[in-house]
Amino acid sequence: MDSDNAALDRRDFLKTASVAGIGLAMSSRVSPLIAHGHSPNETVRAAVIGLNSRGLTHLQDVARSPNAALAYLCDVDSQVLAKAKDMASKAAPGAVKTVADFRRVLDDKDVDAVFIAMPDHWHTAAAILALQAGKHVYVEKPATHNPHETELLVQAQRKHRRVVQLGTQQRSDPRTREVIQAIHEGLIGRAYYARAWYANKRNTIGRGQPASAPATLDYELWQGPAPRTPYRDNIIHYNWHWFRRWGTGEICNNGTHEIDVSRWALGVDYPARVTSAGGRYHFEDDWEFYDTQDAGFEFDGRKQIVWQGRSCNAYPTENRGRGVSVHGTTGTVVLDRNGYTVYDLDNKVVKESLAPTRTDGLNVSADDSATQIHVDNFVDGIRTGAALHAPIEEGMKSVLLCHLGNVAQRTGRALRTDPGSGHIVGDAEAMKMWRREYAKGWEPRV
Repeated sequence: MDSDNAALDRRDFLKTASVAGIGLAMSSRVSPLIAHGHSPNETVRAAVIGLNSRGLTHLQDVARSPNAALAYLCDVDSQVLAKAKDMASKAAPGAVKTVADFRRVLDDKDVDAVFIAMPDHWHTAAAILALQAGKHVYVEKPATHNPHETELLVQAQRKHRRVVQLGTQQRSDPRTREVIQAIHEGLIGRAYYARAWYANKRNTIGRGQPASAPATLDYELWQGPAPRTPYRDNIIHYNWHWFRRWGTGEICNNGTHEIDVSRWALGVDYPARVTSAGGRYHFEDDWEFYDTQDAGFEFDGRKQIVWQGRSCNAYPTENRGRGVSVHGTTGTVVLDRNGYTVYDLDNKVVKESLAPTRTDGLNVSADDSATQIHVDNFVDGIRTGAALHAPIEEGMKSVLLCHLGNVAQRTGRALRTDPGSGHIVGDAEAMKMWRREYAKGWEPRV
């Protein structure tokens, strides 16, 4: 080992750790920490940004991870931040710093990784700033607000060579991994069709009224990359999902998970044709996206994915509020976060593996065992170069399908897309929706 390598301290090493976890095979399984003269027991110091719902799950998972330590909590709402700090005091031993502006976290060279659970319009901008600051990134789905950002985020990961995990935690679920591998090995013959669904009983968001932002909320910073608009009383902290300025609709909010599993099962990347039908049918209110949507994705090789979103009617499919069915030439697999069932062509159960205790797949915080495994896999990717279960380059293929479903719905027509890149072909109007306008000075750049 040369003197320069010997002089590397722990922080410098973690910033330059191997990123073999992006999915490329490692030339060696020796821990990068050991290879550079460091103990394999080094701890990854992490910050959680965005703490209203999903971020609280990350707080707990980081606290439980044997190889990570909670260093910072960050949120633009002081009331939310205080609640998270109280939770951290019980879950994580030692001092945890709290800040409102996440950029202060990025200034701290002692922070190795960030967990981004901010609203969708912030995901890419925050992730790129974190990568530029040398941090590893775990970013919640959909990680992007529009198709253009899916490309930016992959470019940023490649440029800065940090570990970036997408928060599609079902990729880490042991039963899901088991059955997907079996499908690839011919469990149901040639798998050619997957149906993904999500059914909830969301209430109306009403008609919002102009109001003053709460004194506890930094609304200016909350808006961040989004073009400025006056505060209204039916947006924060959850209903922003249903407004195009900040959110991405149900297909990106929850469909990302099931569409990702479908694409994984079929072994496909980008579609050749995308269609969508639906609308805001259940209520008449400020909701700008669709509470009912059927989106179709056709791929070369005679394969198809269909997404069925029902935001306001919770009638289940296959006795599941959310899930995937994968259909092949010799049978069908039905799976969700609680396990799977395999049927032959006569609809007879030939195999089943279900969790002894079912989790609530509609819980917005999604505090499930797969998330803990997913977080630990991310930490291992930083410490040892372990292959990530949901590397951003792979995850963005699934997210792009969701965005394309929204574009097809807005245009009201089928989209022809390049099977090699997912780009829309021969439709200039649709391609105008490939990216968004940003607040001055906030446009993410690689």
